[in-house]
Amino acid sequence: MRFQDAAKDARAVVYAGIQADPLVARAAMLLADASVAQRVLARAVMNGETTDADGWRAAFPTLFGPGADHDAGAGPDPADRERSEAILVASLAVADRGEQVRSQVRGALVEEFTAQLLARRVAAPLVKRERRILFDGVRAEIHPYDVTVERDGASEAYDCKWGARGINADVLHQLDDARSHAADETEPLRVALVVYDAERSCRVRLDRQTAPHAETGLITLESLGRLAG
Repeated sequence: MRFQDAAKDARAVVYAGIQADPLVARAAMLLADASVAQRVLARAVMNGETTDADGWRAAFPTLFGPGADHDAGAGPDPADRERSEAILVASLAVADRGEQVRSQVRGALVEEFTAQLLARRVAAPLVKRERRILFDGVRAEIHPYDVTVERDGASEAYDCKWGARGINADVLHQLDDARSHAADETEPLRVALVVYDAERSCRVRLDRQTAPHAETGLITLESLGRLAG
């Protein structure tokens, strides 16, 4: 089993520009340390239904209520409220993009915070983006894996999705095929989906799939901390 950079085709060039957008790194850093409620806020805002900041503050009173009475349980800690405000600002910036660009930014965002969280558990140079996995005598997949951890005897491969609707047979086959081919070469390879959506939605989607996924991990909006260990 060996890893290889993805081909530098037109798609890769365009997507590299999206990944390099400072907004992606800023939003990913905020969400990596966010609470579940703050992650729900970000997902709701980034879907782009409205950019009314006051409306979102009203919709999430536990995140934006008065901080002065926090000790009495009446509002968030001031530091938490400050983080919520920063997340709201970044999320509105994503929502304000055009539909196609917004979709690309959200996808890059999931990959970025996945890489950031993994780098808290393993040495950062071991965490790679957009890599193919090659096996002797096996035709290589055209599409690369979004994020990989490349270390002897404990490699990992992740496919990152914004929503549960991104879970499909092609994705599941690609992950399970990599795992099984690695096992054929007596190389352990952990494979998983990272989906920035509610676990229940992801489980419902998975239950409808016939592609093999029993040994494919699932990390959702509620369980992102597992990436960091």
